[in-house]
Amino acid sequence: MIIVININLGNVGSILNMLKKIGVKAFLSSRSEDIEKAEKLILPGVGSFDNAVSNISELKLMNVINQKVLSDKTPILGICLGAQLMTRNSEEGSCPGFGWIKARTVRFNFDSTPTKLKVPHMGWNQVRQLKDSLLFRPMDEDAEQRFYFVHSYYMVCDNPADILATSHYGLDFTSAFELENIYGVQFHPEKSHKYGMRLLKNFADL
Repeated sequence: MIIVININLGNVGSILNMLKKIGVKAFLSSRSEDIEKAEKLILPGVGSFDNAVSNISELKLMNVINQKVLSDKTPILGICLGAQLMTRNSEEGSCPGFGWIKARTVRFNFDSTPTKLKVPHMGWNQVRQLKDSLLFRPMDEDAEQRFYFVHSYYMVCDNPADILATSHYGLDFTSAFELENIYGVQFHPEKSHKYGMRLLKNFADL
């Protein structure tokens, strides 16, 4: 059973709908009891970093999530802000993240560049896989993997070995990471049609 953790930020309905479409049993919950029983977890999020950390604390979920991920080694997938919450901190706020990944979250800044790209980065973009992963199989057979992005911040990993995939928007940035049972994607698989369906199915099949 997959539990989609409800931190009261963002529309999680599209994630549940996509999982239902591919035949994966999943439930939305903010109850510690449900999270404790989960075989896998999805941590979504749309909004600000500090608000998300505050909501997790107010819901008293910090300890149970840490227990599941760090001690029980339950597979967890962070989506967009959910992935950023797995890093140590974010330029968007002052609250600490979970810190499972040795990484920080920083803002796109193109003020001093000739292109002056718009922020947020929004729309379809190519994702370049850097290492073999069950999360992307069999997508590694495709010449191009495209996912839908909406974000102003991106993750910078200290350890290159943790980087699963990169994308380019003015610069190369981490669009997916993997460390043992911890997976994070900056894009929105629930909005990415066949590629998103395949990625979520791969996660469910881990």
